[in-house]
Amino acid sequence: MPHPSIEFRPVGAPVTAGAADAADFRTFVDVHNRVWREISGTDDHTATPDEFLPGSRPTDDTDRMMWLVLADGEPVGRLVLELPLEPGAKSAFAFVELLRAAWHRGIGSAGLALVERTAHAAGRAAVHTWVEHGHDGDERLAPPTGAGSVPRDHTARFLLRHGWTLEQVVRVSAFPLPGDRDALEAHLADARARASGYRIVQWDSRVPDEHAAAYARMKARMVTDAPAGGMAYDEEDWDIDRVRRHEAEHADAGQTLLVTVAQHEATGELCAFNELSIGPDHTRPSHQEDTLVLAEHRGHRLGMLVKAAGLLTWRERFPDSPRVRTYNAEENRPMLAINEAVGFVPIAYEGAWKKALR
Repeated sequence: MPHPSIEFRPVGAPVTAGAADAADFRTFVDVHNRVWREISGTDDHTATPDEFLPGSRPTDDTDRMMWLVLADGEPVGRLVLELPLEPGAKSAFAFVELLRAAWHRGIGSAGLALVERTAHAAGRAAVHTWVEHGHDGDERLAPPTGAGSVPRDHTARFLLRHGWTLEQVVRVSAFPLPGDRDALEAHLADARARASGYRIVQWDSRVPDEHAAAYARMKARMVTDAPAGGMAYDEEDWDIDRVRRHEAEHADAGQTLLVTVAQHEATGELCAFNELSIGPDHTRPSHQEDTLVLAEHRGHRLGMLVKAAGLLTWRERFPDSPRVRTYNAEENRPMLAINEAVGFVPIAYEGAWKKALR
């Protein structure tokens, strides 16, 4: 096949997704939707340009760069590079997504080289990505954690060829809504009995002022307390202003965010949390975002407490959403055990990949 004329066209986040100068951004979102439909065989990852826009803008916390990939003038993929902006940050996050018709033409290699070169120029020591793996290829690859494996499929062979290493396997699970109310209530009752001295607190989209600082501290602990395998993440600085930016990004995308936390009654400390979100179309899948029990409070069934309570509220509020999707490291057996107990089932597996740049 003749080598195509390849263009990596920078795409900025427009003021509005419907603006006259936002055509490339709308195409960028359309390509994302088409690629993920090929990868997953579902529309679970589909988003409108309006939903996509808030998460595409650079912020005080993360610089974001985007490119539309064109071959002979036709859009065939997209590139994204995210650079955390904490002082001394050494990590970067890259996403190279191509339609299958563009494979085996040198386009992916050129795109990967571009994001690696840009990350290196920004002083980053390592770049990371996550990819959902298919089912082609009998040979399996296991990460250093020893938990889980992915097939040596097209994407795995591509990344290995370019010097990337598989560092972790992530299970993608789904909870079919509305789920079994009686079972959820039984799990919640059991967790309440075993979590003596803790209370449940919930809020919708905006954290109450009295909890904002404590919530920020828990969000910062996601990097240090959650299993990361061999991924080299920078610690994140979270304060009340960053919490408000986080909430505003969800609100600007038309998303509802429900946060369920466990509060230690004796001290008032917030020590576990679970986030559930959904976009403006309530017939679309929901997403379980961050879930964490602070290390010093583990062993009290707080993970089950916040998950069961959150799902019970969610199923009543969004009865038309078909399922809740979530992502967990395969070595995180305590959290996977909770998911399995309440009814989450595996639907896919992602590889967490890293490349050292220096």
